[in-house]
Amino acid sequence: MAPMNGKWTKIDQNGAGPGARSSHAITIVGKKAYAFGGEFSPRIPVDNKLHVFDLDEHTWTVASVSGDVPPPRVGVTMDAVGQIVYVFGGRDLEHKELNELYSFDTSINKWTLLSGGESGPPHRSYHSTTADDRRVYIFGGCGNSGRLNDLWAYDTIDGKWIEYPSAGEGLKGRGGPGLAVAQRKIWVVYGFAGMEMDDVHYFDPAQNKWAQVETTGERPTPRSVFSTCAIGKYVYIYGGEVDPSDLGHLGAGKFAGEVYVLDTEALEWSRVEDGLGLENHPGPRGWCAFSVGRKGGELGLLVYGGNSPSNDRLGDIYFFTPV
Repeated sequence: MAPMNGKWTKIDQNGAGPGARSSHAITIVGKKAYAFGGEFSPRIPVDNKLHVFDLDEHTWTVASVSGDVPPPRVGVTMDAVGQIVYVFGGRDLEHKELNELYSFDTSINKWTLLSGGESGPPHRSYHSTTADDRRVYIFGGCGNSGRLNDLWAYDTIDGKWIEYPSAGEGLKGRGGPGLAVAQRKIWVVYGFAGMEMDDVHYFDPAQNKWAQVETTGERPTPRSVFSTCAIGKYVYIYGGEVDPSDLGHLGAGKFAGEVYVLDTEALEWSRVEDGLGLENHPGPRGWCAFSVGRKGGELGLLVYGGNSPSNDRLGDIYFFTPV
């Protein structure tokens, strides 16, 4: 049975940090979290600094970097394999969709442009990214011609992109879906496809095919732009937008604040009791930066910032652990 309880810890931030933002990205490498991109005002990228948060000291610094520094962007994703952070896509100040893949070597603080232009996935923003110990996966998002439903992987050892078979019409193109690797499969959970969705699909690389699954249990309501992490066979989702704003990205929709967990073996959802409504709970929000990783030896979900029901960007940091 999936863990039915969880706890949130609000993490203090010592000194000046990057501050409030949404549509940004963060990933954990060792005892540090690397944050990049995002917006404070809708659609306007804040900066292209790489902000580094020490998970032990709770202090922010700005990395002194070299190499091919990415321009500012929103709707960007990042993940890490080993000591290397990978940043893909997003949308620039002119609202242009991007498709460059950058790496950042945390051991030497150097950016490298790995692909772009005609190579690799098409341009997109508000897509989803996850990684295993070798590959970085990209799914969906908002492309130049609408919402996408394609799955790609960058093989960090071979240095090449892999385009997987099309998911077909059964998996509608979408932005802000959950994406996670569990049981050697790549899971696509929910997302926005013109409406908030509540379907679950996976791609099996061993079989080279897609499948849609029917889930049971206490299923979350349809939603998108939530925080996602996989721990073992369990996929956790937190928050997200359950009713979009009439103003689109310029406004704040209705946000959820619950945590749910999907057992990818039993295909059963459970609501996690995590103290919703208490002082140390992050509450309803979406468009957050999030990452799976360890803090103090515990494996869990780091959540930084996001957008609130009042349309104010947030700058706080929380860490969720199943108990």
